Amino acid sequence: MSVPETDALSAHASGVERLLASYRAIPPGATVRLAKPTSNLFRARARSDAPGLDVSGLTGVISVDAAARTADVAGMCTYEDLVAATLPFGLAPLVVPQLKTITLGGAVTGMGIESTSFRNGLPHESVLEMDILTGAGEVVTASPVQHSDLFRSFPNSYGTLGYAVRLRIELESVAPFVALEHLRFRSLADLIAALDRIIETGGHNGTRVDYLDGVVFSADESYLCLGRQTATTGPVSDYTGSQIYYRSIQHDGETKHDRLTIHDYLWRWDTDWFWCSRAFGAQHPGIRRFWPRRLRRSSFYWKLIGYDQRFNIADRIEQRKGRPPRERVVQDVEVPIERTAEFLQWFLDTIPIDPIWLCPLRLRDRHRWPLYPIQPDLSYVNVGFWSSVPVGPSPGYTNRMIETKITELDGHKSLYSDSYYSAEEFDDLYGGETYKTVKKTHDPDARLLDLYAKAVQRR
Repeated sequence: MSVPETDALSAHASGVERLLASYRAIPPGATVRLAKPTSNLFRARARSDAPGLDVSGLTGVISVDAAARTADVAGMCTYEDLVAATLPFGLAPLVVPQLKTITLGGAVTGMGIESTSFRNGLPHESVLEMDILTGAGEVVTASPVQHSDLFRSFPNSYGTLGYAVRLRIELESVAPFVALEHLRFRSLADLIAALDRIIETGGHNGTRVDYLDGVVFSADESYLCLGRQTATTGPVSDYTGSQIYYRSIQHDGETKHDRLTIHDYLWRWDTDWFWCSRAFGAQHPGIRRFWPRRLRRSSFYWKLIGYDQRFNIADRIEQRKGRPPRERVVQDVEVPIERTAEFLQWFLDTIPIDPIWLCPLRLRDRHRWPLYPIQPDLSYVNVGFWSSVPVGPSPGYTNRMIETKITELDGHKSLYSDSYYSAEEFDDLYGGETYKTVKKTHDPDARLLDLYAKAVQRR
């Protein structure tokens, strides 16, 4: 065993007791919610002064079993803390989402993805079992054989079926370094064809590929970023200082090589929140020089976003410049790989946002996950775009266009941001009667919000 277990188990047990006590303190009929100061959700959330669930004791790693390559982790543990506990044993979660403050419970009840998803699927697929506080106020253990209805419906339920208290997950061995190869493409069709070949073969030019994602800057400038684990020592790059990772990908040739430590590779996108730090001036050399390194991270940019939303700073600036307010377009969508080039071309022609992140995905599990029913044995590409555009003729105009296009292409989108589906469309896409049945079983008094109400309706 890795982590000293006795103290961690005791602390976790105390945290669960505080959680249950806080649940019992919420008046009957009142909506149950988490009392947590941070979130990686972009959609509107109801403000409430009512007390929430106390999750302050559920933030740590309980144990790491290096021999079995598993970890028991509290639901509110961040991936930053989880990775810090596993890397000393040469281990990492099978999928490590890009941002340090994403929690394990959040990635499982929501959707997480990263450059191992073409071979390891989604974070919930490496969960062996989990303890869940249900809307009924009970902590139940869910697994493929215990409360299997809850286990399989929990992913993409966003806390509407319960909250993960403890999760046992699989880990995989990792080497101390990642050798990178950035391949440039001058057509989207060529990019997607190469992506498809790598997914199917697990390699490129006879060399194994362990990590795979990409960036589209324009229709004639796009890249695949191939990573291979290696124990070979040597110089490594550092993108936590003056250099910016996504800019390092760009080049005029066919291939560019780079190297990172495994730690820096896993968090390569967090320093500049992909490329979103440019909105705050953090990429300007003069500003970056004086921007404290400890504040170059997604969690700090999140605070700036919070100030903007609270005081409408960006819209006020646009108004002073005589320009209309802006619509937030912050989405991750999954498109079948054979339709991805079509979607990318449509997006580049229609939506004034770039760059665009690409992350291939293939489920590990042949069984279906009813609340996010992408198909087993098919390859998808997650397309991520995070910015804003001038408001259109109706609320959510651009987001609605994207939703319509994704449905037309047999795709799906994550629910962490703004959604505009009708109730009927939503039921067709996100579990329908299966969700309602599980909801009634494990939250009979509707203490937790309904998924449609939480993800779409404004409260």
